Amino acid sequence: MTLNKLSFANIVYNNKITCYSIVMEKIYKRFIQLPAHETFFLWGPRQSGKSTFLKETFQSAFWVDLLLPHAYRRYMSKPELLIEEVTLQSPELVVIDEIQKVPRLLDAVHWMIENLGTHFVLCGSSARKVKRGHANLLGGRGLRFEMYGLSGAEIGDDLDFMALLNKGYIPSIYTSRRPKPYLNAYVSQYLKEEIAEEGLVRNLPAFSEFLNIAALSDTEPVNYTTIARDVGVAVTTVKGYFEILEDTLIGKFLPTYKKRPKRRISIAPKFYFFDVGVVNFLAKRGPMEVGSELLGKAFENWVFHELTCYNSYREAYAEFFHWRLTSGIEVDFIINHIDCAIEAKASANIRQNHLKGLRELKKEHPETRNLVLVSLDAHDRMSEDNILILHASTFLKKLWDGEFFS
Repeated sequence: MTLNKLSFANIVYNNKITCYSIVMEKIYKRFIQLPAHETFFLWGPRQSGKSTFLKETFQSAFWVDLLLPHAYRRYMSKPELLIEEVTLQSPELVVIDEIQKVPRLLDAVHWMIENLGTHFVLCGSSARKVKRGHANLLGGRGLRFEMYGLSGAEIGDDLDFMALLNKGYIPSIYTSRRPKPYLNAYVSQYLKEEIAEEGLVRNLPAFSEFLNIAALSDTEPVNYTTIARDVGVAVTTVKGYFEILEDTLIGKFLPTYKKRPKRRISIAPKFYFFDVGVVNFLAKRGPMEVGSELLGKAFENWVFHELTCYNSYREAYAEFFHWRLTSGIEVDFIINHIDCAIEAKASANIRQNHLKGLRELKKEHPETRNLVLVSLDAHDRMSEDNILILHASTFLKKLWDGEFFS
């Protein structure tokens, strides 16, 4: 299929819509598939491509952009205006962008679904006000989808692993030749200023320091006490800050796998930021190359990102865990209660000691079906005890072919 590089192409197939995103004349087929004739929420971090996708996909929809000051003021003071406007114009579909800014609109949305049969697309970059404010979630009538930054599979043949691990997954930043100014703007204008404007934190300097320290522990088990001491706030405050990062879609926790432990395990969850470029900027990492000390953490973040994208876009509904003994031996990812165990190692030369975690897990849980080590080693192979050693590109293909999910 030939696509015009100055536009978007949208395909409806089996009542699902697929979008092709163009960033700086590069065409990326986004793997997210949205229903063509349903009401749904679309959540995702800022600049992941949600609004552009929706504008190009639903061009004939009645559009409400709550980022516009006048629109925000109108609906904030009188949400029933939306009912009057939709009743008059009778659109088949209404798109509300940044719905979290006026959660009271969800009562009007619910009424229109019930009484007018209108379909809605409700887009947002923060679910905190909706969740914490006990807003109307449409009685289960609204499906939920999430959109993330670019996955390696979406980039396709043009994928540059080192560029992705250094710049991150935000489309406009990945394609930029000067990513640092854009990352600086993203961090300062969104992660700090907008969170402050939303009234989510009272002490912005402390929150800013928390962001920097939390970035240093990306992919690591969370130690609330240590972070609280370093930031100079209470442990409860740090836990609240992490909740803000979750609710604003800036990161996710990865819980510990605790089923039938034979040895003492660590119970602390890990935390993964949504974008490794943002982590690199906050943690003040320099350019990373193969063999650099911090590349391993960036690589692990990327593997988690790919697993998350696949799980969401392919509607696999898998559960993810990590496994870690108190001795420090660990396995990065476990899928669906030992369906598959995956270890990420950013090494171009995999040795026996890199397989230790997977082997210890197999001793603890012999029912583990698949053991996979993802690396930068160019030689795909199977170890003598059936551990599959894959280069990142091979892992990417097998993942999106559905080989690691039952």
